[in-house]
Amino acid sequence: MSESERRVAIEIARAAGDLLRRELHGPRRIVFKGSPTNLVTEMDARAEALIVDGLLAAFPGDAILAEERGAQAGRSGRRWIIDPIDGTTNYAHGLPAYAVSIALEVGGRVQLGVVYDPSHDELYVAERGGGAFCNDTRLAVSTTAALDDSLLTTGFPYDIRVNPDNNLKEYAVFATRSRAVRRFGSAVIDLAWVACGRYDGFWELRLGPWDVAAGGLLVEEAGGRLTSLTGGPVDLERPTLVASNGRIHDAMLAILTEVRG
Repeated sequence: MSESERRVAIEIARAAGDLLRRELHGPRRIVFKGSPTNLVTEMDARAEALIVDGLLAAFPGDAILAEERGAQAGRSGRRWIIDPIDGTTNYAHGLPAYAVSIALEVGGRVQLGVVYDPSHDELYVAERGGGAFCNDTRLAVSTTAALDDSLLTTGFPYDIRVNPDNNLKEYAVFATRSRAVRRFGSAVIDLAWVACGRYDGFWELRLGPWDVAAGGLLVEEAGGRLTSLTGGPVDLERPTLVASNGRIHDAMLAILTEVRG
């Protein structure tokens, strides 16, 4: 991969994040995607347009997978996976807990991940085989060795009100077998914070490719472990996810097997 992909992704992520930060406390136009808990704002569309237009101007042959626009074919064999606002519900309420996520997939593997958290001005970058960094400081996962001593994070599906497979049982067990479990509302930030050692582990039952692509590479390049709920490889098209510092990973998988059967 050339330096241009990294440079362009960083520039565009920062530009989208700056736009979102400026507009955080402005009036919102909210619509819903099939559920009263799954919302989207006009800022999702504005940020996504900025990102997609910038990437296609620089790399016109590349494919795009964006959360709001969906898939756009390309001819290069490369695909950009984009989440313009991960943490839209937070953003819609004026809560400064959201991130921009841009990943580049080549040959079916994510090779570059860029995550920008505008509220903390934290820029996370990972390249496969090249490590993970936050504001140019190399990241490393935590050294917590026991689940009992760990700080975990998770999220809940948008159909929590109607779907019995809603993570509440899993949450209850993890809450009693770890130091604490947080629910921050942004899977992208959750993964970035596993990568930098603030969290020891993260699990979620259902995510989108844009939730996992960049953040998952951050975890792997920071020395962590990333699997499906059952311990197998992550299916990026329909991801279930356990991410950890590696030391508590098997204990997390054992609890998920115990609860889910």
